[in-house]
Amino acid sequence: MREQPDTRAIDVVGGRRAQRTPQHRLVTVLGPAFVAAVAYVDPGNFAANFAAGAEHGTLLLWVLISVNLAACVVQFLAAKLGYVTARSISELVGERLGPIGRWLFWLQATLVVIATDIAEVIGGAVGLYLLVGLPLPIGGVVTGVASLALLLVHTRWGQEAFERMILVLLLLIPMGFLAGLVLHPPMPEELLAGLVPRFAGVDTVLLAVAMLGATVMPHVIYLHSTMARDRREAGRAREVDAEAEAQRVRRFLSLTRVDVGLAMAVAGSINCSMLILAASAMRGSPEAASLEGIFRSLSDGIAPWVAVLFALGLTISGFASTAVGGQAGASVMDGLLPRDLPLVWRRVIVIAPAVVLLMLIPEPTGLLVLSQALLAFGIPFALIPLVVFTNSSRVMGQYRNGPILRAIAWAIAVVVVLVDLALVAMSALGVA
Repeated sequence: MREQPDTRAIDVVGGRRAQRTPQHRLVTVLGPAFVAAVAYVDPGNFAANFAAGAEHGTLLLWVLISVNLAACVVQFLAAKLGYVTARSISELVGERLGPIGRWLFWLQATLVVIATDIAEVIGGAVGLYLLVGLPLPIGGVVTGVASLALLLVHTRWGQEAFERMILVLLLLIPMGFLAGLVLHPPMPEELLAGLVPRFAGVDTVLLAVAMLGATVMPHVIYLHSTMARDRREAGRAREVDAEAEAQRVRRFLSLTRVDVGLAMAVAGSINCSMLILAASAMRGSPEAASLEGIFRSLSDGIAPWVAVLFALGLTISGFASTAVGGQAGASVMDGLLPRDLPLVWRRVIVIAPAVVLLMLIPEPTGLLVLSQALLAFGIPFALIPLVVFTNSSRVMGQYRNGPILRAIAWAIAVVVVLVDLALVAMSALGVA
């Protein structure tokens, strides 16, 4: 009888023949979703979530929970696509477009990355200003340099080292929010009321769109597929038979569900803690309209050290999310442009607009909220191809989405597009 391969010894990341415990396999897979999760708690989330909580209490808590659940599905599909096909979304799109189509698709994706970096650089600059009084333009430059340093970790020590560093930074971000909630806890009935889906006027709809743009972010959809593809490519260092390969793919997808679930739970908890803290400690405060005002309100209303932790979390968020944006900028070039740009030039191109805006706009918090709403327009360009590809048996083979997952994925895509159209209509009518 034919001897079966020892598939338990195959690492889902590197394809190496070595005995792996379930715990070790989980650790080796954890990481990519946490890199994506950093983008879900970038400075744009700070502005949108605190504004929503201060103005409307827990009214929009259900929005954060809903978009976070949608993000779980989206990020899992992105990782699944990259690993199964050994291609990123950009590569698969590029294979189906002509030269002009590839350039146009790259242009919109790059504009999304630039819009994302504007929010992230501004947030990092504001955090530095609140911590040490650094002028905003200089803080923007420092944020760009810090993100470049984080990206050099990836260049020098590899993807896993970069993922571990981003994970540490992610866990440091919510210190101020958690401390504030301990000192100023919310009322249980307010939390329960926030779980009931409803709006209270056009401004709450616009805030919900901003939350959508800040949570289901298009650039990390591209990035997650690229990171999963790279892990699949690393696994091709040694050949295995078809049965062992199929088991390795299934094991990777199973562990990726854990990776995505944990990462989105962390990101969702941080986002909800922002809104709940604003609702419990800053309800009706006019200072919640700006990040500097939030800092003062936390200092006066709770404790100065809570405000310092808020500013530190904002700074860390700016540094980490800008670095993730740099990774995403490289991933959107896959299969779309004939050559890549050097890392330093990519950073200069996307960060320069943010520094210029910091020089021109004295109070940039409103720009943060607007940038998050605008990001929602880039989601369909990443999300619709993702749904189409993962639903296709020609692309995914036996790993195409099942009937339930197909329905959920299309429902998410349709809702996102309808929200975008609603925002366009409100803007045209002058009500948004």
